[in-house]
Amino acid sequence: MSARDLFHKIVKKALQKDDWTITHDPYPLATGSFDLAIDLGAEKIIAAHRGEERIAIEIKSFLGPSKISQFYGALGQFIAYRTALHTQDPNRILYLAVPDDIYDRFFLTPFVQELVTQNQLYILTYAIEAESLEKWIPLPNTVSKLKPS
Repeated sequence: MSARDLFHKIVKKALQKDDWTITHDPYPLATGSFDLAIDLGAEKIIAAHRGEERIAIEIKSFLGPSKISQFYGALGQFIAYRTALHTQDPNRILYLAVPDDIYDRFFLTPFVQELVTQNQLYILTYAIEAESLEKWIPLPNTVSKLKPS
């Protein structure tokens, strides 16, 4: 099993352990003349719900040598997916899932934090070894107040 497939399985298992119900794996996005086929190993969108909370998760591993280049790609992808998701399922909130060590070492740098804030990037961190969800930024039950209109 590739490392990317492993990260996908870890996040899916962690969501289920946290009482989320997986509704789509992967989550297809139709955008008029474009069908976004999000079937990229671990770089998939998973859709889940817990009660009235509905989320979609784009999973990234950041395994490559250039974290900033991978971040640029992930940010652009996140913005495009969020726009398509808002049209298709406006009550579902998109999160970018990243390993907790990558979040601590890379995402907390001032420049990346500024990009995260300006682009309203919602982040979910996960622990690889523990197969658990660590941080939701922001928490899913608070996002509806923050979600761009």
